[in-house]
Amino acid sequence: MKVGVQAFSTDQGIGPIDLAREMEARGFGSLFLTEHTHIPVARATPTPGGGDLPGYYSRTWDPFVALGAIAAVTTTLLIGTGISLLGMRDALITAKEVATLDQLSNGRFIFGIGFGWNRDEAIDHPPANDQWPARYDVIREKVELMRAVWSNDVADYHGQYVSLEPSWVWPKPTTPHGPRIYVGGGGPKAMAQAAAWADVWYALPDSEDPTNAKRFAEFRSLVEGNGRDPGTVGLAIAAAPPDRALLASYKDQGVELVNFHLEPRPRDEMLTLLDNWAGLVREFQ
Repeated sequence: MKVGVQAFSTDQGIGPIDLAREMEARGFGSLFLTEHTHIPVARATPTPGGGDLPGYYSRTWDPFVALGAIAAVTTTLLIGTGISLLGMRDALITAKEVATLDQLSNGRFIFGIGFGWNRDEAIDHPPANDQWPARYDVIREKVELMRAVWSNDVADYHGQYVSLEPSWVWPKPTTPHGPRIYVGGGGPKAMAQAAAWADVWYALPDSEDPTNAKRFAEFRSLVEGNGRDPGTVGLAIAAAPPDRALLASYKDQGVELVNFHLEPRPRDEMLTLLDNWAGLVREFQ
């Protein structure tokens, strides 16, 4: 089991390259970066969990650019998007970015995808606003197009929302299937999508059962219901607390990767926090 962090890395505090180097030196297994293009000042969408939306949401680095720089200065750290808002992105451009990152990192890239919660953000990404109610189907089609591009010398795809005429697209990822796709989200719709087509369900700890034992069992049943082998669909955890008992439970249940939640901090504070977590990380990897 890999243990790392999902970071809100911003232009304030320690930079992503410095953070990645310090994490790898301490034995961390993974670093995922969040994605938000912008946060509209006038907001109508409630913040998940209530309260004000933290200001750092509007200051995140572009994850693909930052991860490319991180790939150049690390050798063992798994790098990923945690998560990418594919519904607001062009599928073909993103397919090329993902394949490029996968090649430049020697296969260390993980493509984490989310369906989004902030419609205010989607409004400025047409046609994502109009497609908001159908975003689960839109994102599934975009993934199907991307996998067609990655696995075929001449790729084409024709869906309801996206299409591609027969085309040559390179580079290809390090494997024909492409990098592992993590579908993030704790709700039933995200779980259902992950069970249908993802490589890994990137779940959140359940507030009532942080071990996720019941939800993992439900997920495996959904995977079987889709005619898939549960042994081929992985489990991962986002925003887990750095708790020894929980990590042991996740490892016993076959979870392949756990990321702690990491907010922006000054360099000295960040290094102290990484030092505090490093022993726990090494214990479970």
